[in-house]
Amino acid sequence: MPRTRKQYASPVDEKTIGRKLKELRERNGKTQAEIAQELHIKQALVSEYERGVVRLHGALIAGFAKVLKASADEILGLEKPKGNGALKDRKLLRMLQQIHDLPRREKDALLKTISNYLRGVPG
Repeated sequence: MPRTRKQYASPVDEKTIGRKLKELRERNGKTQAEIAQELHIKQALVSEYERGVVRLHGALIAGFAKVLKASADEILGLEKPKGNGALKDRKLLRMLQQIHDLPRREKDALLKTISNYLRGVPG
């Protein structure tokens, strides 16, 4: 009696994963070239992943998760995205990341200055 092979039904396909990668990359204010450089792959390959042309393997999903500051489940569409993804200004996103990476004392001083500026308080 021949054995029948059951097909695995994946909850998401490559195109869905690709859209998530692009959404997360844009949310982080990064270009495909920047992601490629951080992952030590070619920019064209990042493009192929985002278009769902190439299937991601597990180790690369972990790499994307680290670079994009997201969980693997978020990349795979199994978890809701963190934040609303509304901020699309790359320059502002990069500046926010730089502020985030500052030592605590410098970050606090800068945030206080920004807060005062936004409230209209003289420096």
